Amino acid sequence: MKYSKVKNVQRWRRKNRVRKKLRGTAERPRLSVNRSNKHLYCQVIDDESGKTLASASTRDKDLRDQITNCGNCDAAKVIGSAIADRAKAAGVTSVKLDRGRFRYHGRVAELADAAREGGLEL
Repeated sequence: MKYSKVKNVQRWRRKNRVRKKLRGTAERPRLSVNRSNKHLYCQVIDDESGKTLASASTRDKDLRDQITNCGNCDAAKVIGSAIADRAKAAGVTSVKLDRGRFRYHGRVAELADAAREGGLEL
């Protein structure tokens, strides 16, 4: 089996291992975090109705002027505070953090801390 295919299978298993324990409800939706080398994305998702309640990413036009480099911890802080504001505007105060296949450190941890400071309960 090719090495790249093995890595993709390992990533898929890690993601499913984390995600099978989390289920977003209307009272406490899921805050899903995805990161790439260049950008960071997050969504607040209600899995019961299958709807995205709020989202923020480093590619949003209204957040681009606050971010100089999209792939660092400073950008994660901006995205975390933005998702907290947008979630509160949608009526969400507490969420479950879905880190996906990513470890809870670096950009993911900074995003979660900024969301907590913004008023979300994780």
